[in-house]
Amino acid sequence: MTVSRYIPNPTPCGRSRREFLWQVGGGFAGLALIDLLVRDGFLTPPAQAGEPGATKVRPATHPLAPKPQHFKQPAKHCIFLFMNGAPSQVDTFDPKPELTKFNGSPYSGKLTVGSNGRPVGFLMQSPFPFKNHGQSGLPISSLFPHTAKHADDLCVIRSMYTDTAAHASGCLQMNTGSVRIGKPSLGTWLSYGLGSECDNLPAYVVMTDPRGGPIGSASNWTAGFMPAAFQGTLFRSQGLPLLDLATPAGVSDKAQRRSLDLLGELNEQHLAGHGFSSELAARIYSYELAWRMQTAAADVVDLSHESAQTLEMYGVNDKLTADFGRKCLLTRRLIERGVRFVQIYSGGGHIEDTWDGHTDCINNHKLHAGETDKPIGALIADLKRTGLWDETLIVWGGEFGRTPTSEGVNKPGRDHDWHGFSMWLAGAGVKGGQAVGATDDLGFAAVERRCHVSELHATILHLMGLDHRHLTWFYQGLEQRLTGVEEREVFSEVLES
Repeated sequence: MTVSRYIPNPTPCGRSRREFLWQVGGGFAGLALIDLLVRDGFLTPPAQAGEPGATKVRPATHPLAPKPQHFKQPAKHCIFLFMNGAPSQVDTFDPKPELTKFNGSPYSGKLTVGSNGRPVGFLMQSPFPFKNHGQSGLPISSLFPHTAKHADDLCVIRSMYTDTAAHASGCLQMNTGSVRIGKPSLGTWLSYGLGSECDNLPAYVVMTDPRGGPIGSASNWTAGFMPAAFQGTLFRSQGLPLLDLATPAGVSDKAQRRSLDLLGELNEQHLAGHGFSSELAARIYSYELAWRMQTAAADVVDLSHESAQTLEMYGVNDKLTADFGRKCLLTRRLIERGVRFVQIYSGGGHIEDTWDGHTDCINNHKLHAGETDKPIGALIADLKRTGLWDETLIVWGGEFGRTPTSEGVNKPGRDHDWHGFSMWLAGAGVKGGQAVGATDDLGFAAVERRCHVSELHATILHLMGLDHRHLTWFYQGLEQRLTGVEEREVFSEVLES
């Protein structure tokens, strides 16, 4: 018995369309497809012999070689001032007269407030008075008298929201766009997309709080599935900036250079035999970068040549502001030398050592704002003085916000609020002196021109001259993006033009 085979939409050759395309793709016509895939970086290009006298790490394999922007934008550097622990929007940049009016009233709304079963108390007004600052009249609370001097430079987004109420996943999402560990961070995407203008320092530098790093630690500045060359490098603000950077005792510079040259030759031979490997190229480059950093990094953290006036301006000699002030000053020095992305953390460890004011939000915010406000004001002023302001983007904020309610009855703490919070941007390409978006009358949730974390990322990339839709890395069968697979838009109100 013969069983006939039904072929839907048969071609003249008697094959189905799928069979036809499969057979053609396996023949001569497949050569064109292979060429296109190689050009797009999908397939490994063939190994090429190096020219005589070539450098130890050829430009073709230099993972941090400078790259052009997708479109022209003035920003060349980005500084992320991360307020770890989540500052309260209603106590900083989002004044709520209605909250004052209903102070002490029980909350009866429908939003889920609080986290981990913590008690919800009464509506609590801000103890920090707001005043209008600058020609723009931007409202800023009394927590930030130094930052307020630059009100006309700030664009406050009052309508931020995120997808999680937990610190670990909140920090991850703010840094990597995902609540799951393993995705490349914002600084990684910028390093990959633009490369570095500095040959003797990392493209991406992170400085944490002496009280501890954020929950999730290095997952917040990881390169994820990208080569390690793009990950953040953890700097210490005093002493040796990096552990194990100094040359071992008894080893001369000449001997170390000869060792590195031999290692480089062996690695280059290995690379030539395995085709182009971005991971191997990054490893080769890291040895040379470490060599150059032995001098350059030590020079960056040496503030002995800074004037007494500059040190005073940053609060380096004041116990309260010394650590964050030193880090802000180091940030200016790193940016001067061409570092692409610098992230500074305020607050480390957990609860009151961060901006996580569960017990006493009032004194918590007084402390952490007091530690950071003067240095941030100094950094802005210093970037303007040195001519770096017009090419530097600054981002300020935490992983989410805090509730307008107290945590428990007669307790001045505030719980987590991921429905609506504030962040600000300033510097190159930013339209300052404005607040965009809005939360509801009491400050619980974003209700007007809502801005998801991924839309903030799209905006930051745009300000740095990168299109978030076209900045991709092929991994696990998908063109991965910082902003994920959902359609995200640039927050156009932030843009100067």
